[in-house]
Amino acid sequence: MKFSTQEEYGLRCLLRIYKAKSQNGLTIPEISQMEGLTIANTGKLLRALRIGGFIESTRGQTGGYKLTHPADEIIIGEVLAALGGRLFEAGFCSDYSGSELICTHTIDCSIRSLWRTVQVLIDSVLGKMTLKDLAGSENEVHSIATMFAESTEAALPKNQVN
Repeated sequence: MKFSTQEEYGLRCLLRIYKAKSQNGLTIPEISQMEGLTIANTGKLLRALRIGGFIESTRGQTGGYKLTHPADEIIIGEVLAALGGRLFEAGFCSDYSGSELICTHTIDCSIRSLWRTVQVLIDSVLGKMTLKDLAGSENEVHSIATMFAESTEAALPKNQVN
């Protein structure tokens, strides 16, 4: 299971814009240089973030990209969904049915149960984590994410844990 480079780099660009706290925002070339990405790829990522409603752009000499909302209102799960989607979508089973029209495990699928549970856990953590939370040090973010994961695990019925 992997997150895509679009999700990783998109989050990095968004975090870079927030941390810059520039009144004028940051330009595509500035973000591209700071993150070690191509200008074309940076532009593509910023377009997705703008369409998702997380950033806005201002044209002109003093223009750049800025957040549309305070960082504590930008939910990381929503950002990742805008950049690339979820790990387990409703149509997952029909997309991976093999050479058949319907998956041979449609009636009672233990694998689907696993992916659904993983998605619930991921959604719970990422649904609580904000851009402001992500701006801390590695240890701070680890502590916050762990706290969210533990609160999620405690809320699950016992037959869904482990």
